[in-house]
Amino acid sequence: QVRLEESGGGSVQTGGSLKLSCRISGFRYNFCGVSWFRQGAGQERDLVAHIIGDGETYYVDFVKGRFTASLDKAKNNLTLQMNSLKPEDTAFYSCAAGSQGRDSCVNTWGPGTQVTVSS
Repeated sequence: QVRLEESGGGSVQTGGSLKLSCRISGFRYNFCGVSWFRQGAGQERDLVAHIIGDGETYYVDFVKGRFTASLDKAKNNLTLQMNSLKPEDTAFYSCAAGSQGRDSCVNTWGPGTQVTVSS
């Protein structure tokens, strides 16, 4: 059974940094990869970063140059280093691990962690 658990969320002022971690268990790494998502209050869940099976990492435009996602397969740990944080980065952050379904990748989600950036 795939399980994920995030840690490292909290409150920080504008311009500060936080590092999120996601411990992954029971997962067989595959081309679907692993991801970070976030959901602000009253908003839809958005992709933040996606590490595909070969290690290539994709970032959405609003975090490029500020956030860095890394995967340590040996330690089964996914991290998200967030620098130069802005109030608009305030959201509930979740990690996800993709498994190959019949026609597409199916994500298993962690419970998430809150990040709050104050001005």
